[in-house]
Amino acid sequence: MDGSSDVILLDVWISVFVARVRIALAEKGVNNYEYRQENLQNKSPLLLEINPVHKKIPVLIHHGKPVCESNIIVQYIDDAWRNNSPPLLPSDPYLRAQARFWADFVDKKMYEGGKKIWMTKGEDKEVAKREFIELLKVLEGQLGEKPYLIGESFGFADIALIPFSVWFYALNKDGNMKIEEECPNLAAWVKRCMERETVSKALPHPHKFYDHLMERRKQKGQ
Repeated sequence: MDGSSDVILLDVWISVFVARVRIALAEKGVNNYEYRQENLQNKSPLLLEINPVHKKIPVLIHHGKPVCESNIIVQYIDDAWRNNSPPLLPSDPYLRAQARFWADFVDKKMYEGGKKIWMTKGEDKEVAKREFIELLKVLEGQLGEKPYLIGESFGFADIALIPFSVWFYALNKDGNMKIEEECPNLAAWVKRCMERETVSKALPHPHKFYDHLMERRKQKGQ
């Protein structure tokens, strides 16, 4: 029994942050939870009640208690289902710290970096593209020749980063970028992660994300 009946996930299908939670639950074998799609233009009373500080998704409700913020939720899942393999964080304290460091790096850099490309034009857009590639090259350097960001095993840092790979198709197509050519190790890592069913089933298709992005632009008259 995985306790899935006691789990509710407040979600938005397009969110890279919620995708982290979906991957973590799948990795731990928690598959039969209740999934509730939120409308961020008309947030549900439940979301506003249980996440009054940020009023954002994702929120995981376990035994009636809410846990907020995606990386915190992933760590909670690792703790709450500690007897379920595989562990998402390494047992070694230093490697745990490294995993948290790179997950924090992703949190602080990736979203704003990608958003800046989509929100700017002209020379500002070109600067944003160069900055984003440099950011990816930092991650490329951390990956090195390792199969995953912290070593031999897929884990917490990989879960933090892999949802952003959904953006690469849109960045290449809309921003005329060549991410896979610039960052071949990272491209190979994406392919490796996507071979895991826990990952591939949790992420929206890159083309669907691109179509959503274009539709949003059209609505905003951009």
